Amino acid sequence: MRPKDLSEFVGQQHLLGPGKLLARALEADRLTSLILYGPPGCGKTALGYLIAARTQAHVERINAVAAGVEDLRKAIQGAKLRLKTKRGRTLLFIDEIHRFNKAQQDVLMPEVEDGTVILVGATTHNPFFSLVSPLLSRSLVCEFKPLSEEDLLKLLQRALSDKERGLGGLKVKGEEEALRFLARISDGDARRALNGLEVAALTTPPEKEDLIRITRAVAEEAVQKKAVLYDKEEDAHYDTISAYIKSMRGSDPDAALYWLAKMLVAGEDPRFVARRLVICASEDVGNADPQALVLATAAAQSVEFLGMPECRIPLAQATIYVACAPKSNAAMLAIAAASKDVREKKTVPVPKHLQDTHYGGAKTLGRGEGYLYPHDYPGGEVPQFYGVERDTYYHPTDHGYESEIRRKFEVPNEQTDES
Repeated sequence: MRPKDLSEFVGQQHLLGPGKLLARALEADRLTSLILYGPPGCGKTALGYLIAARTQAHVERINAVAAGVEDLRKAIQGAKLRLKTKRGRTLLFIDEIHRFNKAQQDVLMPEVEDGTVILVGATTHNPFFSLVSPLLSRSLVCEFKPLSEEDLLKLLQRALSDKERGLGGLKVKGEEEALRFLARISDGDARRALNGLEVAALTTPPEKEDLIRITRAVAEEAVQKKAVLYDKEEDAHYDTISAYIKSMRGSDPDAALYWLAKMLVAGEDPRFVARRLVICASEDVGNADPQALVLATAAAQSVEFLGMPECRIPLAQATIYVACAPKSNAAMLAIAAASKDVREKKTVPVPKHLQDTHYGGAKTLGRGEGYLYPHDYPGGEVPQFYGVERDTYYHPTDHGYESEIRRKFEVPNEQTDES
């Protein structure tokens, strides 16, 4: 069901819509090297084949899963020969280009740079992680988006009616609800949607007059289980954990629980989730509710001796607590400011009255002289200089328990002003 021409191509209107850069380049046959990047089943390879069919250049197709350096060199030698004999340029289409290691990518560099080949690479991996910088700087990176539910519905209906490439040769009736279910459950992946439709059509017993009816129940049976789009080493990994943390920071327990569930169902290491939960409890809740860090740490410990699937329960409990807790990033800002001063400003010497006295001769050197032992004073507190002026780094908020800390700091100052 791959499109025969651009008029059949569905989705990616931000790249191929009227007047868009890639559409204009295709129309004029003026392509530079391209990296087509996006999730599975969104049309990268399909567009690669369309580009190959449209261009007047000779087309060499390579799949990086099976190809090696010798295959690349052979293709490049052919491209050089075509230029030398004035038989035109060569378009080198490489599917799964992220599979090439650095040495293999480096082989492409001189010919991509001097225009010997027009590179069109397709990849599901973020090219800024998986491709070398020199290759990226010489290519136009086009990010593909997952197909919308309406896009997938259009493709499913086309597959049902197409007699040459689809299921049009059979008497298949796809109910609207069933097709929408397949479109929704496929997470923007056309391949997954079409596979589900094919399985449903070929495994459903026909009714009268050989009519194959695909109902919602049939579609659900064909799909069996929704596959969660999640790659533990790529964008989905970082994007989902980012959404999880930001949901807790934004005090939305339901959103945080959804992202937590997505990661765990997809097979993410619960210890990774637990570490981020502990960080969030300290960075974003802090002393506004000190109990958040205690609960998050306990949840992290439970991961170690419970494991999945049971550890998802304490992780969920701690996630809800952190999301619902009052928020303060004062502790994080304080250590960031102090660290910056340590790195960039003159080092503050330890005042003599705070220096260590637990060795012979310390008193002779004047170490610890003038130190006031707080427990000798009412309330266990006594004003004295500790090397840095008070209120330099830590500025408690008025959120939750931190308001008590703030009040404690403010009271002595008010008393001093009155005196």
